[in-house]
Amino acid sequence: MPKLYEYFGLTVMLYANEHDPVHVHGKSQGREARAELVVVDGVVADIRYGGTAGRPPLTPQEMRYFEEVVSVRADEIVAKWIDFFVLHKPVRPENITRRLK
Repeated sequence: MPKLYEYFGLTVMLYANEHDPVHVHGKSQGREARAELVVVDGVVADIRYGGTAGRPPLTPQEMRYFEEVVSVRADEIVAKWIDFFVLHKPVRPENITRRLK
């Protein structure tokens, strides 16, 4: 389970056995959400947020943090997805200690 970011107690990660479309999971204390990045002609055109089946949802504040990090780092997330799933390269986690917005 490659971790991409730690952001104010929230972990943004990929599951190692994932599938298309490009998406990440935000987790905190057993709660979880998912963000699907819609890529059109190599550009992130939309981000769709939702829950994860079988997991309680993130709190409103955790969800704000999740939306913040995914929206600001969307292009980087797509690049890390390609590195990990297409090119089979390792991805390095990043601990973000300052607000992104």
